[in-house]
Amino acid sequence: MRWPRGRPGQAGDKRLTIYSGRSEALVKPVLEKFEKSTGIDVDVRYGSTAQMAAQLLEEGQRSPADAFFAQDAGALGAVSKAGLLAALPTEQLDRVPAAYRDADGEWVGVSGRSRVLAYNADQLSVAQLPKSVFELTGPQWKGKVGVAPGNGSFQAFVTALRVQHGDAKAREFLTGLKANQPQIRENNVQIVSDIDAGTVTAGLVNHYYVYELAKERGGSPDALKAKLHFFPDGDTGGLVNAAGIGLLKRAGTDPDARALVDYLLGTEAQTYFATQTFEYPLAAGVPAAPGLPQLATLDAPKIDLNDLDTLDVTVAMIKEAGLV
Repeated sequence: MRWPRGRPGQAGDKRLTIYSGRSEALVKPVLEKFEKSTGIDVDVRYGSTAQMAAQLLEEGQRSPADAFFAQDAGALGAVSKAGLLAALPTEQLDRVPAAYRDADGEWVGVSGRSRVLAYNADQLSVAQLPKSVFELTGPQWKGKVGVAPGNGSFQAFVTALRVQHGDAKAREFLTGLKANQPQIRENNVQIVSDIDAGTVTAGLVNHYYVYELAKERGGSPDALKAKLHFFPDGDTGGLVNAAGIGLLKRAGTDPDARALVDYLLGTEAQTYFATQTFEYPLAAGVPAAPGLPQLATLDAPKIDLNDLDTLDVTVAMIKEAGLV
């Protein structure tokens, strides 16, 4: 069942409006499972996470949205800082490690993804892999590194560089990367495909794209030439970001909206993210996909994910460097 767009529902009326920055292909199946499991109808508006966040900020308290399902924590942080999100119950927040939820309790991570260097194992040995993402501006990497500067995950990574090392260091990295003649691609899918084919040596992507390519080809990641390198020692190249959910203030006490959060943190949804999208489940004790290092063992940079909310500055910096 659907209803006219733009009309806020009432608490407990078994319907929700979700603004989703996660793609329809990715999350529609799990939201359909939620509908079947709970009898709650959902009206989902899809767009990029940046678009959905901007719409929420523009609509303010007038928004018909009950929930914001975002691809990255920075957008949730921006909406939270605007005073639009409700505090979530402690029992929901406590199901997720503190690094992947809002310190003020206004959003919670649902699934995680690590930034990695994907590489062609025929062209690079393990001994040749960089210990830091900053090494990729060196002469040995000239023309070898694939990047997708227009992609939200790359932009979140650059924002993390700014947070961890300052704008000057981030600008220096981008300028050096551009001077090193990177292989520009539209998205992570193209980068990983080209790495596996041997036309690109390595690339900065999210970890799960190698698993998605293996699934598409009906095999396991072990059969691919494309392999994953997780940056060590808290390097920014190993940023672990979270897709998460927040409830708009007027929906904060709505049992239907709280049921959505419960479901996304529950075993069925967490298993979906682990086995179908190959992200890291953040709750419910569900293991990661076979072959992936456990989330707790990753030496990710210690960054407050709320601080990744200055996307506009990051995009301008990437443009100034000539990468887009």
